[in-house]
Amino acid sequence: MQFSSRLGLFGNEVFAALNEKRRELEAQGRRIYDLSVGTPDFRPPAHVVEALKASADDPNSWKYSLHDKDELLQAVCDYYERRYGVGGITPDMVCSCHGSQEGMGHLGMVLLDPGDVALIPDPCYPAFATGVLLGGGTPAYYPLDAEHDFLPCMDQIDPEVADAAKYILVSLPANPVGSIARPGLYEEIIAFAKEHDLLVVHDNAYSDIVYEGEGRCGSFLAVPGALDVGVEFFSLSKSFDVTGARLSFLVGRPDVVGAFRKLRSQIDFGMFYPEQDAAIAALTGPLDSVVEQGKRYRERRDALCDGLAAAGWDRPSAHGSMFVWCRMPHGRKDSQEFVLDLMDKAGVIVTPGASFGPHGEGYVRMALVLPPEQLREACEAIAASGL
Repeated sequence: MQFSSRLGLFGNEVFAALNEKRRELEAQGRRIYDLSVGTPDFRPPAHVVEALKASADDPNSWKYSLHDKDELLQAVCDYYERRYGVGGITPDMVCSCHGSQEGMGHLGMVLLDPGDVALIPDPCYPAFATGVLLGGGTPAYYPLDAEHDFLPCMDQIDPEVADAAKYILVSLPANPVGSIARPGLYEEIIAFAKEHDLLVVHDNAYSDIVYEGEGRCGSFLAVPGALDVGVEFFSLSKSFDVTGARLSFLVGRPDVVGAFRKLRSQIDFGMFYPEQDAAIAALTGPLDSVVEQGKRYRERRDALCDGLAAAGWDRPSAHGSMFVWCRMPHGRKDSQEFVLDLMDKAGVIVTPGASFGPHGEGYVRMALVLPPEQLREACEAIAASGL
């Protein structure tokens, strides 16, 4: 069978390889601390689970939905005003998708033709580049580096590349680097987008995991002018611990959302009704668990960063997201090899920085998916390993 050359665009899936190695070590009876995959270990709020169960008991819920419920679209609009202070979001500016990762791929198909260019951060979540490639486009990377606190720096982007690009992808709080927007940054990005006729695509998966201030980062769409130039992927996965349900939305400019909806109508029969009802419950219900969870992530961040510093590593500077971006000790640059060493000698599984782009080399990413006491144990194992 001759498969599509499209498959050659993608490298090996790093998490599958790490999981295979993990199973080998567990078969040997080793104690494993898995900090590789960012899936929360907290329980979803009870009212969200009950809404899904109740909906699943209704036989009509098992039919094709074909569209987003009016109640769901309005719930997203109301949530944006309640949680982020963004007024003026209307149902035609919202479309569901089965997780932001899938949404990125579909949006690339909507926006790009073969040969088109999109600006994406480096390092970044690999799905950002995948979305560009699925649309036939070419990723043009802009760097996120320690010198600029791992934040987008518009004057580092070649103006000619920006003029050629169709959109710029921004993600704050950022996976994998843990940076959050400083005051004025979104205004700079909006001005840059207007100057170069760019659409801004913002990934807002971690808005409720911020370690300073009120514990939330808000929405890019709250900034004046953002709705003229941008859309945002809004996800319930991390805030409400429903990663497996894939409850996400594209929100923003109605022309972009409408084109996105048109494509999805050709390849999907709509979000499962029980999932829609669970999303409505999350969006309209109490947010106590979201606020409390943010505090627990802060405790985990402190336990991991303090533990790594005690083990002789540079103390990471993590401001948001459920990840900590760690410079490898002793000036090592071989993140793939280092990750395997760490698994063998410490039983700690992390993700190599190189899998997030060229600027990721020299770093590893650690996910805050274990309680503080287990994170401290992982750091003790790292210290004992000599790495």
